[in-house]
Amino acid sequence: MNYVKAYSVTEATQKLESYCAYQERCHKDVVQKLRGMRMIPDAIDQIITHLISENYLNEERFAQSFARGKFSIKKWGKNRIVNELKQRNISRFNIQSALKEIDDEQYLDTLNTLALKRLSQLTETNIQKRRRKLADYLLYRGWESHLVYAKLQELVK
Repeated sequence: MNYVKAYSVTEATQKLESYCAYQERCHKDVVQKLRGMRMIPDAIDQIITHLISENYLNEERFAQSFARGKFSIKKWGKNRIVNELKQRNISRFNIQSALKEIDDEQYLDTLNTLALKRLSQLTETNIQKRRRKLADYLLYRGWESHLVYAKLQELVK
């Protein structure tokens, strides 16, 4: 028998305060967590309102933290970051604010480092296939196509 613990609004609120304090969360994550706890829509609204008013939940702060983290740790490009934020229903304003967290010079340095590292791993001898593999890799990671193709011209000859 699958027994699901029933939470009072107070218990759920405390649990979600800890959940949000541990790591930045977006509204979508919090709503999913509350639904998983079998909370009713009115309770979900009440808890989310509390989390926002007490500054546990802040979409702009989440988006900025997400963009910084995915760029610096996973080396994602801006396209991938934007798409992931859109999937989390983050507003266009907050996405723009998040992208400002990424330093332009550091962004291009990271692209260069990533491209050089990947190029050194490719064993392909055919220039066209080599270019294709490098482009696919960088585009998949969300780097803008004009930057990727400029980097290919520079590195793969």
